[in-house]
Amino acid sequence: MAELTATVITYNEEENIRQCLESLAWVKEIVVVDSGSRDRTTEICRAFTDKVVINPWPGHFEQKNYAVSLASHDWILSIDADERVPEELRQAIEREMSAPRHDGYWISRRNYFLGRWMKHGGWYPDRVLRLFDRRKGRFGGVNPHDRVMIRDGSVGLIRGYLNHLTYNDFSQYIRKQNWYTGISAVEQVKRGRRPGSITAGELVLRPLAKFVQAYVLKGGFLDGFHGLIAAVGASYFNFIKYAKVWEQGLQGELVPGPGKPWRPHR
Repeated sequence: MAELTATVITYNEEENIRQCLESLAWVKEIVVVDSGSRDRTTEICRAFTDKVVINPWPGHFEQKNYAVSLASHDWILSIDADERVPEELRQAIEREMSAPRHDGYWISRRNYFLGRWMKHGGWYPDRVLRLFDRRKGRFGGVNPHDRVMIRDGSVGLIRGYLNHLTYNDFSQYIRKQNWYTGISAVEQVKRGRRPGSITAGELVLRPLAKFVQAYVLKGGFLDGFHGLIAAVGASYFNFIKYAKVWEQGLQGELVPGPGKPWRPHR
């Protein structure tokens, strides 16, 4: 039987974290890394685990790798504060951990938008690799889109679904997307994208293409008014992402120097 550690990163998640950790109560060890919450997040976490560590925000995948490094066990289940592990998934994970056949596992997510499970528009099944052996894998990617990369190993698909409560209301949706687009814009500039290279076509055509893809090609219209709002929102925040890259040319260099990680407000 492979021992398992669940890792969670947090920041001002008092509304989410209790239900998240309750869904992980069956895991032998839980590690929480908080980046300086100003609410009751860490207080709530300490009711579930004594491994609650404060670490200044270095970036999405950097923080997740730090959490993994604190685990006592090699097998990691990485969960976000707005995710829940239902009973069916718990049982599937425990079966696999009795004799792991792979070095990592994809888990399908059920994404909920404003209270509705979104089955179309690119929202489902949304497979994420969150169960893995840290000796073979670690987080990488481009912030804010982290992903686990497995080295010299095999990856399977586990049965069951991870429930992802993305946005409870529209204010939260706008707040989080503002945060994500800020990170994305800074990452693009750090990787060599010049603010002056943003074209009118990108600001107009990319958002339009995003809407057509989500609402028409991927069947977002089948999710009713929720699907329409989600597709329009995806289009709008695609525009905002590139507009923020362009904006950096007006404001001067926003990318921080060494030792000063940029952290957007949320």
